[in-house]
Amino acid sequence: MDPDDTSTRSNVFVNIWRAIVGAPKQIKDPHLFHKMSLIPVLAWIGLGSDGLSSSAYGPEEAFRALGTHTYLAILLGVTTAVTVFIISYAYSRIIEHFPHGGGGYIVATHLLGEKAGVVSGSALLVDYVLTITVSIASCVDALFSYLPLEYHHLKVPIACVLALFLIVLNIRGVKESVAVMAPIFAVFVITHLIMLVDGVFTHTDKFVPLASQFQSGLSKDISTIGFFGILLLFLRAYSLGGGTYTGIEAVSNGMQIMREPRVQTGKRTMIYMATSLAFTAGVLFLCYALMDVKPVEGKTLNAVLANNLFADWGMGKAIAFITIFSEGALLLVAAQTGFVDGPRVMANMAVDSWFPHRFAALSERLTMRNGIVLMGAASIALLLYTRGSVSALVVMYSINVFVTFSLSQLGMSKFFIQRRKEDPKWLQHLGVHLVGLALCVTILVVTTVEKFAEGGWLTLVITSVVIATCYAIRSHYLTVRKGVAQLDETLLDFPISRPYNAEPLKKNEPTAIQLVSAYSGFGVHTLLSILTTFPNTYKNVIFVSVAMIDSGSFKGADELTALEQSVQGGLDKYVTLARKLGFAADCRMMVGTDVVDGAIGLCKEIAREYPRSTVFTGQLTFRLEKFYHKMLHNETAFAIQRRLQWDGVTTVILPIRVRI
Repeated sequence: MDPDDTSTRSNVFVNIWRAIVGAPKQIKDPHLFHKMSLIPVLAWIGLGSDGLSSSAYGPEEAFRALGTHTYLAILLGVTTAVTVFIISYAYSRIIEHFPHGGGGYIVATHLLGEKAGVVSGSALLVDYVLTITVSIASCVDALFSYLPLEYHHLKVPIACVLALFLIVLNIRGVKESVAVMAPIFAVFVITHLIMLVDGVFTHTDKFVPLASQFQSGLSKDISTIGFFGILLLFLRAYSLGGGTYTGIEAVSNGMQIMREPRVQTGKRTMIYMATSLAFTAGVLFLCYALMDVKPVEGKTLNAVLANNLFADWGMGKAIAFITIFSEGALLLVAAQTGFVDGPRVMANMAVDSWFPHRFAALSERLTMRNGIVLMGAASIALLLYTRGSVSALVVMYSINVFVTFSLSQLGMSKFFIQRRKEDPKWLQHLGVHLVGLALCVTILVVTTVEKFAEGGWLTLVITSVVIATCYAIRSHYLTVRKGVAQLDETLLDFPISRPYNAEPLKKNEPTAIQLVSAYSGFGVHTLLSILTTFPNTYKNVIFVSVAMIDSGSFKGADELTALEQSVQGGLDKYVTLARKLGFAADCRMMVGTDVVDGAIGLCKEIAREYPRSTVFTGQLTFRLEKFYHKMLHNETAFAIQRRLQWDGVTTVILPIRVRI
């Protein structure tokens, strides 16, 4: 085959892939963080849409739970709106103290300890999978409200296709996906504002009958089930409507993508989200009661409400359809929040070794592609398992959300108690978090007990499995770390009696190119292995390192600068050590998101400059290779070796034994 034809085909495939996922970001672009960050309005669309869209299923679940006692809907609406503001205000305080994001996982880890952190993080991961799942399922329900029942068997396949679409869209990048969905958000806000305002202001004649219905219903229930029975009924409906609050944490978790000043941007976004959600959910309850909305098979309550309200309008059916279609489309926007924040939680946990380290890596589009794909695949699995049942998914969703909410409020309560001598307003802040804690624990307990047999048990099992998996992964990494630490103790400070070699590198001398990361016993062991395995062979040593941009470092320009300085400092130590061992030594580095591509590029460049080069890299070797080792430990060395040898560059992998 003609090499030119192969190259042309390769370029075609590259162009197609770039068209799908977008072109790589330029790490060295000084305006990169500004270009990728979001102003409050865009952040409200990208993150606040999760909270606002929950008005499509949260109030409906609560209203249905009232049964025939619909007169309580007015109180339920007021209580829901107040709860939104309380939890939102509490999370605004979290934004102030944790401006780099991370949400419930970071809060619980820092304030309550690692054990609480892994519970909160695991619950949050399952929560974000369910964010995607329930949003897509509810989106499909809304859209199919205007299709005949005989087509409803297509709901699950359509939902799976939408999940795949969102996976691709989010791999392209956060800001790009938000920009695509901004018009949908605007249509939702406008149509629902018209619907709710029309529902209230054109039906003022029904306020007096509604008040009379409330009084008569309350009197009847007091005489039959008593005040305590009414309280339990209300508490059950209030708790089962917990899905209404599920998106509130998204803003505090996604602070990394906020435009500077981050705290002010995050708090303003929280105000936008809280106000829009409290208004929408609260007025929906009022409209349900005013219009005496009844469930209709195959339709959501909001679809029934829209049909009733716009029935007398010119083109009323079309307006109702656009309103509910925009609701379904916004739910698709909300599903995107799970793709934005879920991988961030996963990446934070990977940095702390609760998840495989590869989940902290960023793609060339600076998105956490591994996490996005995993979240999407898990969502599709849940859609298939539950057959897209919104009622079952909302129960699972609410339980995990309120596990995280409760731990976050408990952590912040502890924080302000400990700061009571330093913060003059500690009691005011503590009061907010204690109220939030009481509300969150109440909703969590009632939902778990009430719906345990209807999906509650499943979410507890899934979350427990995730927690157990995290502990197993962390245990393995800690064991390996102890083995590597023994190398550090042995090799980082050993005496050297040879004279220091200050000679410059000679291009025609045999050259060892050693791939290294941080300065450690691992890298020193590899260097000494080159010296002992190939004695008197190599005269030059060039150390190569890729400063890898991951979730832990991609938080701002200062973090990137600190990363480069740290990597360069480690390389300088290697060069000094090599020269003390008698080599002529130098180093090269680059910043990137893919170690393999970066290292290969540098090695090929050096090999052209020093034609008698051999690339060396170390690889952890275990006495008994387990099936999970490849997943937990990057096969970077083998990937680099395969590609360099194909390009004609000799590459040697030196084993580093770890006893575990």
